[in-house]
Amino acid sequence: MTTEQRTTEQRVAALFVRSDSIYKALPGVDAWDAERDARKWLGGYPCVCHPPCRGWGRMRQWSHAVEAERELAPLAVSLVWGHSGVVEHPAESSLWAALGLPRPGQAPRNQGYTIEVDQWRWGHRAEKRTWLYIVGCHPDDLPPIPEREGKPTHCIRPTKAYPRLPSVTKPEREKTPLAFAQWLVEVARRAA
Repeated sequence: MTTEQRTTEQRVAALFVRSDSIYKALPGVDAWDAERDARKWLGGYPCVCHPPCRGWGRMRQWSHAVEAERELAPLAVSLVWGHSGVVEHPAESSLWAALGLPRPGQAPRNQGYTIEVDQWRWGHRAEKRTWLYIVGCHPDDLPPIPEREGKPTHCIRPTKAYPRLPSVTKPEREKTPLAFAQWLVEVARRAA
């Protein structure tokens, strides 16, 4: 099946997305934001899951995530186990340890494997290391990860590595670059 055929034939769900998500503009993508409530998605086709990360990330001890919000991330993993696709979360998310998911470079477990990518390669202004838990798409079948010249012009938060770069805004930290969303949708289509 060609990429064009997959685009027109294979529907993909984008779950737990922002209300202003770029996924809503992508052809063949059924986007579920908080209003639609992804917990009501019935499945039947592969998914790209962006569950809230603030309760699982490195700064989780300062988050105000309630338990109902934290429960969405394990639900996202169970959805890719049942329907194939990909779960996206920040690098070093504690979700991996909590569910026994393989870290990047470890052998596949629980039906899937994990890779680490940097969203900067897809157009984000900051280095944004991200873990992707993938079920149903063999590593050799992943779309190519783009190359990009230069360096990030911004950072997520100032650190020792980026002490002088300006920080991106909170909405920009949460948004998925268009090219990355398209790549994730293609991963899910290949997982079908």
